[in-house]
Amino acid sequence: MDESGIAAGRARWQARYDAAVRRDADFTTLSGLPVDPVYGPPEGAEVPGFERIGWPGEYPYTRGLYPTGYRGRTWTIRQFAGFGNARQTNERYKLILGAGGGGLSVAFDMPTLMGRDSDDPKALGEVGHCGVAVDSARDMEILFDGIDLAGVTTSMTISGPAVPVFCMYLVAAERQGADLAKLDGTLQTDIFKEYIAQKEWLFPPEPHLRLIGDLMEYCAREIPRYKPLSVSGYHIREAGSTAAQELAYTLADGFGYVELGLSRGMDVNTFAPGLSFFFDAHVDFFEEIAKFRAARRIWARWMRDEYGATSEKALWLKFHTQTAGVSLTAQQPVNNVVRTAVEALAAVLGGTNSLHTNALDETLALPTDETAEIALRTQQVLMEETGVTNVADPLGGSWYVEALTDRLEAEAEQVFARIRDLGGDGTITSGILRGIEDGWFTAEIAESAFVYQQALERGTKKIVGVNAHTATVTRDLSILRISHEVELAQRDALAARRAQRDQAAVDASLKRMVEVARTRENLVPSMLDAVRAEATLGEICDALRAEWGDYREPARF
Repeated sequence: MDESGIAAGRARWQARYDAAVRRDADFTTLSGLPVDPVYGPPEGAEVPGFERIGWPGEYPYTRGLYPTGYRGRTWTIRQFAGFGNARQTNERYKLILGAGGGGLSVAFDMPTLMGRDSDDPKALGEVGHCGVAVDSARDMEILFDGIDLAGVTTSMTISGPAVPVFCMYLVAAERQGADLAKLDGTLQTDIFKEYIAQKEWLFPPEPHLRLIGDLMEYCAREIPRYKPLSVSGYHIREAGSTAAQELAYTLADGFGYVELGLSRGMDVNTFAPGLSFFFDAHVDFFEEIAKFRAARRIWARWMRDEYGATSEKALWLKFHTQTAGVSLTAQQPVNNVVRTAVEALAAVLGGTNSLHTNALDETLALPTDETAEIALRTQQVLMEETGVTNVADPLGGSWYVEALTDRLEAEAEQVFARIRDLGGDGTITSGILRGIEDGWFTAEIAESAFVYQQALERGTKKIVGVNAHTATVTRDLSILRISHEVELAQRDALAARRAQRDQAAVDASLKRMVEVARTRENLVPSMLDAVRAEATLGEICDALRAEWGDYREPARF
């Protein structure tokens, strides 16, 4: 870009910055030196290709969505939490909010993630262990007791049974007297990544996509502020993918959901802003920053050029980040505080909109109150002490960062082309479905994980405390253990609720829901009625399993 184009871009940025709302804060260095809100090429410079870098708040959003960066609004501190029963997790939420957390993020236990009740034989020994147990709307009420659901943003990390769990959240909000149209937050719902990486699906892909399409339509009509889909690369990366694979598979999944919305006749400018993203922040500092910048640029271009989006918000890729659980080590676990801080800083310098920082003991167990507080304070130190909120995209224009951003974008585009070839009809959706059916995604991730493991075993890649610097004086940690009494109490509570409810109303509501499932009618209202009647998660999911069947992935060797 020549001198005149750069000058014109700076002038556009300045006008938008001047018009934006900014925080009342001290934007100087620790020594008191003033800093500009953004930096770019010096006056009179010519920078070939600068339009691909640009200015914050301007297409292609490489440097961020807002002209102010974090001067306008800092990222949301959204700590992921859930363990035991709903009452125990409610207490943890109040601790997080009281300590300065800005939003809630619900972790569910394995039976809930698989759409099973706590008294299901397959739930034995798993209730409350990796998250909170939620069997019915009553659990959701207890989970948010004393927390104004209309006044706090809530993220729920669940995909297979996401729609019935969301219905329970809505019923809990109704019972609080909340205006559902004002609810704000994010539901994961991303079933593609389940088939690709996490493996927590309930049905074959097509019924899941039907449910997701119904949810997208319902939220666009009834709960416009709530984001019904958080397209998740986190689990893809945790399964062993490279940064480029995480970037490409995640955005491809997002494009598939855009195609789903368009196939429903929805306006892309209306539903696309309801899509958010969830990325991993791994330990390779600069690669992660470049990944986030490339993600915004690719999404904006595809939304405009491939899917015809014209509104600015439809071009925006808004994303949550979680530091890499897979980078944490059981050996010398206190070192995990350092890893998490580096990963969190990468997410912030990459422009994340919200952030969860892992606790140092999460490779061993769910976090204790103490380690959860350290994780929270890690973000607060970054936000309050380091000056990273003073300047928008402070690494923009770095030769290394820009080269990495371009390289990751180019690798992602190669993957998109491959996915389209897999489908045969030019759509991303067909390619994803074919890749799932053929086991292509699983095989690609497995190969990347194998290559990395070989590097660790050779010692060419190092992990401190594992294959380098292994001598230590670190003592064993005291970890959080979930008592078996939690499962017994949850099962007893569930039995009592079943005994107290109107069974005829439950049976009628489940029958009506299955009848709707056989039509093209939106399933969400009938599912809401079943939840209001206190039908359990397992009963709802089992009724749909009986109608739609199970799914087994292909074996790959």
